Parts: sequence; structure tokens; C-alpha cells
Amino acid sequence: MSSGDAEVYVICAASNIEPGTAKAFSLFRVNDTGEHRPFPIVIVRKNAKEFFGYVNTCPHEGLWLNVGAGTFFDAERKFLKCGRHGAKFEIETGLCVDGPCKESSLQPISLAVVQGDVCLSGVELVEDDGEPDPFEELDDTMEIMIHPD
Repeated sequence: MSSGDAEVYVICAASNIEPGTAKAFSLFRVNDTGEHRPFPIVIVRKNAKEFFGYVNTCPHEGLWLNVGAGTFFDAERKFLKCGRHGAKFEIETGLCVDGPCKESSLQPISLAVVQGDVCLSGVELVEDDGEPDPFEELDDTMEIMIHPD
């Protein structure tokens, strides 16, 4: 592979994301200085053939879209929705059409379906080392509540 070729990473089988649903993935990418940084993404399957992907970070305060509520969609399932402040984003473009970050956009990621797998390109991911994830069983949307005594 030459230095101009883009690396393509299989994220999951397309069949793992049902039409009309979204799924979060917690990945790590290599940044410009070579450091491994968290890279949370969300992949939305709008229908049988259309997939859209974004960095799972609301432009308002940098929180995961599914924080709090644990879901990605508004009640009508027409928009992606930030669980913290209710910002609504177009599924196809990531543009915020309502909420505190109106006119901002989610950061898109480059996806393609290749031989039945949803694949990501355009970033350098940290490859899985085969070790089990010690946090796999934990709830991704867990919130910590601090109460005064």
C-alpha cells in the first residue's frame, strides 16, 4: 500500500444496524502527533441501503449525543437529538436545525458498505490488540449524580 492509499477499517456488519436505528462505537484514532485519542462515532442506518456516520459529539458542549437519554433520535425519529440540551440534527447532513447550536453541524465520517460490512476511512484508527475491553459491560450513558449530605 502506498502512502497515498487510504486505510479502510471494518466497523461492523451492516446487518448489525437495523434500518431506522443508530449505533455508537467507541474507537481510538491516532492524531497528528501520534497519540491515541478517543474517537466516539455514531452510525445511522436510515433505510435498507443508506448509512450516515458522525463523530458522536454535539457541537454545543462536546457531549455524546446519546448522553442522558441513551438514545439518538427525537420522538418522531426524524432527527438525531442531543440527549443533554435537545439540539436536533438532520440525519442526512448533520446540520443542527433546532437547539443551542443551530446552524452548526456534526462532524461527518467517511463510510462505505463493502461486501456487507460498514467500513470507515479517512482516519487512522488504533487497531484492536485482541485484549478484552475491561469496560465493555458498563453502560455507555451512565451519569454520576453528586448529592449533598
